[in-house]
Amino acid sequence: MTSSADWYAHPTAVVDEPVEIGRGTKIWHFSHVSANCVIGEGCSFGQNVFIAPDVRVGRNVKVQNNVSLYAGTIVEDDVFLGPSCVLTNVTNPRSQVNRRSLYEPTLIRRGATVGANATIVCGTTLGRYAFVGAGAVVTESAPDYALLVGVPARRVGWMSRHGHRLDFSKGWTARCPESGYRYECRDGLVRCLDLDEDAPLPADKAVGSVLYRDLEAEHEP
Repeated sequence: MTSSADWYAHPTAVVDEPVEIGRGTKIWHFSHVSANCVIGEGCSFGQNVFIAPDVRVGRNVKVQNNVSLYAGTIVEDDVFLGPSCVLTNVTNPRSQVNRRSLYEPTLIRRGATVGANATIVCGTTLGRYAFVGAGAVVTESAPDYALLVGVPARRVGWMSRHGHRLDFSKGWTARCPESGYRYECRDGLVRCLDLDEDAPLPADKAVGSVLYRDLEAEHEP
C-alpha cells in the first residue's frame, strides 16, 4: 500500500504506483487503485472499489461501495456514483476475442449522479448534472440535467443541480424548489440562469435543507 500525508488509504486498500492522488482523498476498505490513475482532491472511494489503469477522476467525486471504473472511463468533478452501479468498456465482449485496443470511452460530466445498481453502457456521455435513477440501464448519451429512469433508460424529465425535478410545463423557465435557482429549457437544452454550470456552489447552497420526498409530496394533486 502506498501512503501519503495528503491523502488516506485504509490498510486493506491497494494503491499501485505511480499514481496521482489529490489532497484529502480517502480510499476505504479493500479498494484497489491501479497504476497511472489521476484522482483529484477531496474524493471518497467506498469499500471494494476498483479503479483501472489510466482512469481519470476529477475533484470531489463520491464513489460508493462495489463500483468498478474500467479503462476508458473519465469522471469529471463533483460526480456521485451510487452503490454497485456498473460501468463497462466493451459493447460486445467475448472471452476469446481480445479487444483491449478497442475500449470504448465513458464520460460522466460534472455533477452527474448515477443511482444504485444502475448500468452505464460504454460509449456514452452523461451530461452535466444528469441524474440516473436506481437500476436504470443507460444505452445512449444524455444531455445536461436529464433525468433518466427505466430499462432501457429514457429521459422522463429534468433535474436541478440540487437534485430536484424541474417543471417546465408552464413555460421556458422553472425554479428549483430547494435552492431557488432558475433554469431555462429551450430546444431540449437546459441551463441554469443564476449560476454558471462550472461555478462552485456558494457555501449557503452547499448543504441540503429539505428531503426530496417532502418536496414531492407538496406538489402531489
